[in-house]
Amino acid sequence: MTKILFVCHGNICRSPMAEFVMRDIVNEQGFGDNFEIASAATSSEELGNPPHRGTRAKLREFGIDTAGKYAVKLTSDDYPLYDYLIGMDQWNIKNMHRISGGDPEGKIQRLLDFTDRPGDIADPWYTGNFEQTYTYVYEGCEALLNHVFAEGGR
Repeated sequence: MTKILFVCHGNICRSPMAEFVMRDIVNEQGFGDNFEIASAATSSEELGNPPHRGTRAKLREFGIDTAGKYAVKLTSDDYPLYDYLIGMDQWNIKNMHRISGGDPEGKIQRLLDFTDRPGDIADPWYTGNFEQTYTYVYEGCEALLNHVFAEGGR
């Protein structure tokens, strides 16, 4: 079982989008039972809130429902539970290291670093561009899945 935790600032835009996109991809390919996929925040400001309406609307375009998802916060207890802790930008990565107490197993990485176009995924809470976020998240999830399969899972 490969366990992936996607992380962003508030757990209402990018990380839940990645969580549900990745679940959709692995289920579509018939590998859903081989994965545990979740998402969390590095901050407390959105705790208990559902995904942003822009995230929900974008995912609905692809038949993906986010019902039952509410923002939760990353804790140091999460580090040993997951094989991959995937941040959306460098600020998330910095905070993930702080919260986790480091990254001795090399589990913390940015999502787009698995693609041919490494870098940050801008926060659509600020940009309003959920289309671009979806495009980057989808590309990142596909590349991450290819990486997982190339490694033979963890």
